[in-house]
Amino acid sequence: MAQKNRLPDGGRIDRTKPVRFQFNGKRYDGFSGDTLAAALLANGVSLVGRSFKYHRPRGIMTAGSEEPNALVQLGTGARTEPNIRATQAELFDGLSADSQNCWPSVGFDIGAINSVMSKYLPAGFYYKTFMWPASLWMTYEHVIRNAAGLGKGPTESDPDRYAQHHTACDVLIVGGGPSGLAAALAAGRSGARTILVDEQSEFGGWLLTDDTEIDGMAPTDWVANTVKELAGLDNVTLLPRTTVSAYFDHNFLTAAQRVTDHLGPQENTKTPRQRFWKIRAKQVVLAQGSLERPIVFADNDRPGVMLAGALRTYINRYGVLPGREIVVFTNNDSAYRTAIDAKNAGAVVHLVDLRPDPDNPVVHQARQAGIQIHEGSAVVGIKGAKSIHGVEIAPLSEDGKSLAGPTFVVSASLVAMSSGWNPSVHLFSQSRGKLRFDDALTTFVPDHTPQKTRSAGACNGTFTLAGCLAEGMEAGAAAAKDAGFDSAIAGPSHVVKEDAPGSMRQVWTVPTVHPLGKGTRKHFLDHQNDVTAADVHLAAREGYLSVEHLKRYTTTGMGTDQGKTSNVNALAIMSEIRSASIPEVGTTTFRPPYTPTTYGAMAGQGVQELFEQYRGTAMHDWHVNNGAVFEDVGDWKRARYYPKPGEDMDEAVRRECKQARETVGIMDASTLGKIDIQGPDAAKLLNMVYTNAWSALKPGRARYGLMLNEHGMVFDDGVTTCIGENHYHMTTTTGGAARVLNWLEEWLQTEWPDMEVYCTSVTEEWAVATLSGPKAREVMEAVAPKMALDPQTFPFMAMQEGEVAGLPARVFRISFTGDLSYEINVPARYGMALWEALMEAGRPHGIVPYGTETMHVLRAEKGFIIVGQDSDGTVTPYDLDMDWIVSKKKDDFLGKRSLTRTDTARPGRKQLVGLLTEDPNFVLPEGAHLVKEVKPKPPMDTIGHVTSSYFSPNAGRSIALALVKDGLNLKGSSFQVPLMSGHVETVTITDTIFFDKEGERARG
Repeated sequence: MAQKNRLPDGGRIDRTKPVRFQFNGKRYDGFSGDTLAAALLANGVSLVGRSFKYHRPRGIMTAGSEEPNALVQLGTGARTEPNIRATQAELFDGLSADSQNCWPSVGFDIGAINSVMSKYLPAGFYYKTFMWPASLWMTYEHVIRNAAGLGKGPTESDPDRYAQHHTACDVLIVGGGPSGLAAALAAGRSGARTILVDEQSEFGGWLLTDDTEIDGMAPTDWVANTVKELAGLDNVTLLPRTTVSAYFDHNFLTAAQRVTDHLGPQENTKTPRQRFWKIRAKQVVLAQGSLERPIVFADNDRPGVMLAGALRTYINRYGVLPGREIVVFTNNDSAYRTAIDAKNAGAVVHLVDLRPDPDNPVVHQARQAGIQIHEGSAVVGIKGAKSIHGVEIAPLSEDGKSLAGPTFVVSASLVAMSSGWNPSVHLFSQSRGKLRFDDALTTFVPDHTPQKTRSAGACNGTFTLAGCLAEGMEAGAAAAKDAGFDSAIAGPSHVVKEDAPGSMRQVWTVPTVHPLGKGTRKHFLDHQNDVTAADVHLAAREGYLSVEHLKRYTTTGMGTDQGKTSNVNALAIMSEIRSASIPEVGTTTFRPPYTPTTYGAMAGQGVQELFEQYRGTAMHDWHVNNGAVFEDVGDWKRARYYPKPGEDMDEAVRRECKQARETVGIMDASTLGKIDIQGPDAAKLLNMVYTNAWSALKPGRARYGLMLNEHGMVFDDGVTTCIGENHYHMTTTTGGAARVLNWLEEWLQTEWPDMEVYCTSVTEEWAVATLSGPKAREVMEAVAPKMALDPQTFPFMAMQEGEVAGLPARVFRISFTGDLSYEINVPARYGMALWEALMEAGRPHGIVPYGTETMHVLRAEKGFIIVGQDSDGTVTPYDLDMDWIVSKKKDDFLGKRSLTRTDTARPGRKQLVGLLTEDPNFVLPEGAHLVKEVKPKPPMDTIGHVTSSYFSPNAGRSIALALVKDGLNLKGSSFQVPLMSGHVETVTITDTIFFDKEGERARG
């Protein structure tokens, strides 16, 4: 297909390397060096997508990372990516892209009905619409979730490789335009380790589009010479195709480098697709340039409306003239150069200038080129919906608030607009820098920052080429000098012949013949989120005057472009409404990343098993070979149950529960958190972190303990054993091991540094097999004949060391099932040998391996809690009916003071109780709510919720634990539990112990 808008010559593309690509299923041609946007424009494709809310037709508006409209779905299958800016996607052979947020096609989108219904969908409509009736919330949620978002994320694993690189430098320069290149020359020549980063495929920035000579050379020649010199310096690193995404404290910046994106999918290669740089810099020079500001006029979102600077880029850099009849709409001189370039490229150009009497050499050049200039006028409307075929123009009143004459129409296929330039201050703001408003430039510029950084060039509000070069040289030299290179000098000034910029006339909202916000003629300021000038007025009427409230109410600046083209316009319109200055309105916060960054780049090689470590116990292979079904507990793979052929989970768990109570069961408990605590103050530490007393615990004895946080709420629990003098072995919950160790270290290092205590994680050092059940002692006698196992010598909550199956072991008489139990700890390397020996010794007694699901049922039968399941961070020991574990004699322990707070002691707190269902075979879903009265629909008065619920084969019925308001005083009372299915189950509140209430089995 012919590239009908491609100029016969010019541009920086390689016309000897044709490229074929697909867009929306159609094949097109381009050239190496094109972006997808440039190639689409070259082929006459102006409609590329639909807007987020109204599904209005949208085209290409910019030529860089600020693009709000041309977001496409790039690639297919596992490599598909949503929301890729067509203006940054470099063309490669075989590239495939599709429009997004449209159905069934971009040309005919059913969602465009939203545009017709726009008066019912103003800013904030979602806060007001989906509130009633509550019975339809499930439908609302489905509709909202389907409507949310733009593109579609891949459903398959990413097949590409990513890498990370940590580095340090003396000077980091962000931006490879004239200021950045000049800064890199000054810093590099001084010997400073310098990194120059630019997000484009080649350095030069605006110089790749401009024709102003530098030192008698064409700007592109000056760029080539400068890059060549920098590349020859060993101390300089050049990073094109790299975007600095975030600026953190202490000059720590991150950058995403697109290593092979421009080459297409790379199969069977070790080269990463992207590399994520983490850079620590002594000094930073920000030279990011500036972003052109759109004009807010009626229909300014139509395909074919773009920024004037973008049009100049497509003409001069890509050899593309997107329209043959062009209207350039501006309030400043820079767009005149676009008009002249478009005229020279063969277009018919009308220039509409908001200024009544523009007078500058470039204005005279435009007149001499034969360009008709409509002074003191504005574009007030567009003819056409999916493309432009005419532009309405009208003279403006002196104050710019109304039209001063009738409209007239000129034939046009493209509009190029410019309302001035905004310095790119995003990274400066991320550095906690403060901005000031420059009245002459009508924009925000950098003021001061606590970081070791300086801004230069257009991002500092300097818009002349000579000024950019001079500031860049000075900033680079100063940064190198502050980094310790005293020989750094700015170097000679560059000779640049250019005209001084003229004045601007700001009209923040161009008036039109229709009232603002009426009909389909809308003045868009945030094109990505479909925010209009009328939305800002609505926000003001509804009281959202704060800039942060305005941002959230209208969603201005909350898209992937981070408000790059909308921010200042929104603030200016609000300032007019409030009759306040723009600085008084304030600024929003620019947040990282500067542009969207792939998760793959940030993750690097830390994916799959390297992201979440696979942790298996020493006995893991045995569990796999014997058909265990696993669950993830923290990072561990724990056997959940062991089904026999034909069994489902419920059947397997019931069998395991019965057999573990009647004969003997064995469980792999190696994943329990284990912390070795030693030192003269070890007992003192335990006294402070546990609620009960520990000073009198003798060697060989164990004690259950409960930890609280500073608020008096249950934090973790476990059994700690005295191994010897000043030596303890602490166990924690599996998921809480790291949290508890961090907790101990935090207090030891920050609050009790005088304590001589040493805490070491030994979770992985010990393999643990738990024998439980009436036959457990007989199995132990078979594998540990030299151990004294009688109850008098080895009682409940005791420990002894010896040999088990010929292996050195610590054996604890601890029970989480409420039965006679032995926790056998051996060095991890002996875990499998221990397990196999126990299985062999237990075979005559009908030993059964059981998993975590069975363990949950067994412990629930005894009313034992699981911290984090039966407690939720708002529960005290008293709420759990465990006041017996709170010492009345100790002077202090963590959380003690909070236990006396009024709120902690108030009546009506949720307390842990047992529940019995009216139907003994009905198992309540965990999380179900108890109510005083069942109503036809919510809301209902909830008094508590189910925390654990199982069918207990040993109790012969379903059992449950629940947190219920004032539950301990409601035993014997009945309540109802309404379920989503419509079923209502009646429950009776009971004790938490459902089996062996006297506790004799554990002490047997």
